[in-house]
Amino acid sequence: MDLKNKVAYITGGSKGIGLGTAKVLLDAGMRVAISGRKLEEIQKAAAGLGDNSRIIGVQSDVRNFVDEQTAVEQILDAFGQIDVVLANAGLGNFASVDEMTLDEWNQMIDTNLTGAFHTLKATVDELKKSEGYYITLASLAGTNFFENGAGYNASKFGVVGFTQAAMLDLRKYNIKVSTIMPGSVATNFNNHVPSDKDAWKIQPEDIGELVLDLLKMNPRTLPSKIEVRPTRPDLK
Repeated sequence: MDLKNKVAYITGGSKGIGLGTAKVLLDAGMRVAISGRKLEEIQKAAAGLGDNSRIIGVQSDVRNFVDEQTAVEQILDAFGQIDVVLANAGLGNFASVDEMTLDEWNQMIDTNLTGAFHTLKATVDELKKSEGYYITLASLAGTNFFENGAGYNASKFGVVGFTQAAMLDLRKYNIKVSTIMPGSVATNFNNHVPSDKDAWKIQPEDIGELVLDLLKMNPRTLPSKIEVRPTRPDLK
């Protein structure tokens, strides 16, 4: 894919992997829209990325399909097209299944899984036009279960299955679909505050570089499911 002036839409873009990926794609010559639930926060993040002719921040809660439709309309008004979508918005609540609340469960399923569907549903017509690329941000928790992870595992196992099935549905339109499944990333996930102690972890920009590699790959080749993990977790 020739990336010059192509348009990427990244959900959950105010910090972490979404923001790191936005930086990488902007540096590659793309135009980028990032979204988040809080308008002031997402606009501040967008302003911090530089050239306001190539970056916008739009408000959207991916749990709300109308929000995603409105976000797409705003992106089209600003840039006229959508070529790449990264469904990155997500959260985690960790508790034993007998102690997890209904709200905690629903937050994860509605954001991590249903949100990815809302994002695809809102953008798929534009991706058909552009013969674009849809990418979900899953997790190694989407293939490896663990104690206190029932809700998070369920959401991320679901994202992996959803994305792989979507890949089969959409390839006839020349839309490429992949899911990225990272291990530990130095982000604000689960109220963590990144610091120098996170140097052993994957960095947000590393995921951005991986997205860029996918976009640059010869279109005859599709890495449909990518696991990525820290090289030296023993250094933590």
